[in-house]
Order: sequence, then C-alpha cells, then structure tokens
Amino acid sequence: MANFYTDNPDLKHHLSHPLMEKIVALKERNYSQAEEFDYAPLNFEDAMDNYDKVLEVVGEICGTTIADNAEGVDHQGPRVENNRVIYADGTQQNLDACRKAGLMGMSMPRRYGGLNFPITPYIMAADIVSRADTGFENLWGLQDCAETLYEFGNDDQRERYIPRVCAGETMSMDLTEPDAGSDLQSVMLRATEQPDGTWVLNGVKRFITNGDSDIHLVLARSEEGTKDGRGLSMFIYDKRNGGVDVRRIENKMGIKGSPTCELTYKNAKAELCGNRRLGLIKYVMALMNGARLGIAAQSVGVSEIAYREALAYARERRQFGKAIIEFPAVSEMLSVMKAKLDASRTLLYECARYVDMYKVYEDIARERSLNPEERAEMKHYSKLADALTPLAKGLSSEYCNQNAYDCIQIHGGSGFMKDYACERIYRDARITSIYEGTTQLQVVAAIRHVTTGTYKALIESYAAREVKPELQAVKDRLAKITSMFCTAVEKVAATNDQTYTDFMARRMVEMAGDIVMSYLLLDDANRNDSFTASLHVYVNMAESEVCKHADFIAKVTPAEMDFYKKA
Repeated sequence: MANFYTDNPDLKHHLSHPLMEKIVALKERNYSQAEEFDYAPLNFEDAMDNYDKVLEVVGEICGTTIADNAEGVDHQGPRVENNRVIYADGTQQNLDACRKAGLMGMSMPRRYGGLNFPITPYIMAADIVSRADTGFENLWGLQDCAETLYEFGNDDQRERYIPRVCAGETMSMDLTEPDAGSDLQSVMLRATEQPDGTWVLNGVKRFITNGDSDIHLVLARSEEGTKDGRGLSMFIYDKRNGGVDVRRIENKMGIKGSPTCELTYKNAKAELCGNRRLGLIKYVMALMNGARLGIAAQSVGVSEIAYREALAYARERRQFGKAIIEFPAVSEMLSVMKAKLDASRTLLYECARYVDMYKVYEDIARERSLNPEERAEMKHYSKLADALTPLAKGLSSEYCNQNAYDCIQIHGGSGFMKDYACERIYRDARITSIYEGTTQLQVVAAIRHVTTGTYKALIESYAAREVKPELQAVKDRLAKITSMFCTAVEKVAATNDQTYTDFMARRMVEMAGDIVMSYLLLDDANRNDSFTASLHVYVNMAESEVCKHADFIAKVTPAEMDFYKKA
C-alpha cells in the first residue's frame, strides 16, 4: 500500500528543521493547552509525533484513495445541475475520506475543532495532496480561507463559521470578475447595506475555484461612487442563505476535478468581515499570500509526481538494449528535475516557517501585549515571509511546469498519450504559474525586496553559517555569484530609471531566487548527505543562470529598451 508521506524521507527532513522547536512552543503556548484538551501535546516531542501521525494518515489517503481516483476524476469532472455543482464521484469520495479523517481545519485552534497545526505541517499536507491529485488540492486547500476569517472576523463569526470548516464544510474566495482579473481594484460586485445593518450582494464573479462552496469570502464594492481598491470590503456569504447561482463551470485544460465557476449574485445576504474599505488593501492581501504559499506547495507536489513518473519510466523503458536511464541525456534530465524539486521544496518550507513565526506572534498579540523583543521578531519574520512568498510561488510554479514538460519528454511518444499519467500532470501543472497571481506579478511583488536589500541581507545571513569542510568549495562559489548579483543590482539602481528597473526586474528576482535556493540546499546537505547530489546539480545550474543574467544587465542599457517595445 502506497503512503505518500512515509515513502518520501525528504518531508521528515524539512519537518525536523531546528526552527520548528521554537515555532511549536509558541503555537502551543508553551504546551499549556494540554490542561484543557486531552489531545494537545505535552512537549515538543509529543507535538512532532502528532504531526508525524497525522501526516501519515494524509499520506495513506493520498497514496490510495485520492491517487487512485485521479484519472477517473480527470475524465468525469464536475457538472452543473439546477445551478448547483455536482462533484465527480471520485472527488466526493476524496472529500468524504478527508472529513472522516479529520483533515479539515488543520491549522485552526482546538477551541473551534481544529488541530492547531502550524502552517509548516499543514503546507506539507498540501504538498502530499497535490502529488496525489493536483485539482483536488484546490478543494481541500481552500480550508486555508478559514485563516483569513480567523484573523479578521469578529468573535461571533469565528464561533459560527470556523467549527463548520473544521467539521468538513468547504470554502472559496470569490475575488475575480469578468473585467477584474489581476486588477482586483476594478471589482464591481455591488454590496448594499440594508436598513437593519445587513448586506446584500449583486453582480457576477468569474474563475471562482470551488465556487459552489458552503462558505464564501467575497470581495465587493461597498462604497458607492468609488472605482479603486479603497471602496472594496470583504464579506462572508453563507450558502445556506441562498442568492448565489452557478451559471456555468469552465471547461479547462487541466485540474478538471476542481470546479471553476461563474457565479451570479442576486440579493445574496452577506455579512461584513472586518472593517469597511479594507477588503483589498488588507484582507485580500493576507488571503492571497496564504493562497500563494498553497500554490507553491501544489507546485512542489506536481514536481514530485512528475519526477517520480519520469524516473520510473526511465528505469523500465529499454532502447538499444538498455534502460534509457543509462543514457546521459536522460540521466541528466532526471538529475536536474530532482534538483529543481529539492530547491522548490526547501524554499517552500523556509517560507512556511517564516510565516509560522510571524503569524504565531500576531495570534499571541490578540491575547496579550508583545514585549519589544517579540515585536521585533514578528516584524523581522513578517518581512522575510513577504519576501519569500512571491519567490516560492513564482519559481516553484515555473519549475513544476518545466518538470512536467521533461516528464513527457522522457516518456517520448508515449507521454503524449492518455495511457500515462504524465499527460494529465502536464495539463494540471500549467495553471500553477497563472492563478493567484501570474509569475510576472510575483516579480512585481518581489522586486522591492531586491531594491531594498531584503534578499541581500537574507543571503548574507545564510552565508554566515558554518558548513562541513567538504561543502566549503560550494559555499565559495555561492559567494562569487552573490557578488555578481549585488553588482548587477547596483548597476540597475545607478540608472535611477524606474522603467529600466522594471525591465530588469525578472532577471534580478531570478538571480536572488537561485542564490537563496542554493544556500538553502547547502544547509540541507550540511544536515543531510542525501541532498548533496541535488546541491551540486542545482548550484551548477544556478551559477550559469546568474552569470547569464548578470551579463545581460551589464551589456543592455536603458537606451536599448526600445527594441523590446515592438507590438
């Protein structure tokens, strides 16, 4: 019987990172909850054992039920009947299995029926689920919307809605509209306050993942006469109240089991979440950061299954009298796929740990005032999480697309047929670099951390760590490409030309990402010899990429940008 957690020792490596001890102690309030909840951990070892056991359950359900259903779900897909979504049979079985195992509301506090997991093991579960069925991860992973409800809803809303999510009800975030895709400040769904203080919503939403969910977080225009983000608020819509119909489900290239809906709101009763006017400016930004971390996890799961499918085929397929894995062209592709997978995963969990650190302090601040040291730590980790989230989402999604492409290439003509899983994996992968902000928008989010020196400071902190003597040569190489990165950034900054900075942004962000992931892999290899091969393969690749971008930045002047403006 396959278990997608126990068959992957890399996951336990990341779960046992040294920073976890502090994260868990803070999350568990120094293990004081054991007095109130008999299933709360008594100490760090107890907590880690709990995460391990739950992830083993996730791995078992994924390795059997969800993975077994993936092909059938892809063929059948969901449908609309009487303005309601009917899931594919396999999707419903998957949801039932997750509900029965108590895998909904994993990061929510115990007082609401959750497991009180830190973000890191929850994101690890998302990684595992995505490997089993990328489309199903969307439905299961939208429980993360409860985090936004927990952060910004009032006590009454938390008490009414979060236990329902923990019991297995589904959520969605209704943001996008036909004329407001990436430009969310153009949202026009109308929210009208009633004389009794309640609200009704009218309009259309499009591209809404799991749009017929039980509980929706909705971005709507609450301030009449406004046209920008300052007129938008966040609302909670409860499906039990009616007023929202599914007009249609999009016919998509991939992630077929995840219903992407067009919704019509007709005097749909809703309630304000948080304060008016902060819907986009504050709440959606928090919601999107959580979603982007989830897509990074989804991307890593895709990279994992793409690599495994390619490796298995390369070992079995024989040509010219030997297995194709014995040909250097194929073995190199597999090595690069594994390096990209390992680099994506180490960045994902570094980011998740940073998110854990600042979010747990935010939560503690709801109970008591933080001391100056705690406030400084919260600010520090919040900045790092803000810097790494667009890197994790942007680069991991690009790598998973590359790995899915190479998976098909290794399969050759067979990979183009529906007889093998790689064809579905390839289709499922494509969306990851588009939704929750395209890769280009991730660059826009990340570039300020290049220009303000956040990435440079982070890289310097990694460089200050001691490594084993046999890894020192790799560390020296990373110091050289870091210098090239800094020189390139200085050259761009010296032009004092915002258009030129925007033009070079992708290159500088990719350089920063390559170096950060190289240092993280160095840290992994320093703790665990199994990462040594991926470290060397990735650093070889990163070095060539940084050199390429540095050379381009050195040679191309602002005057030459006109050549890139052809219609």
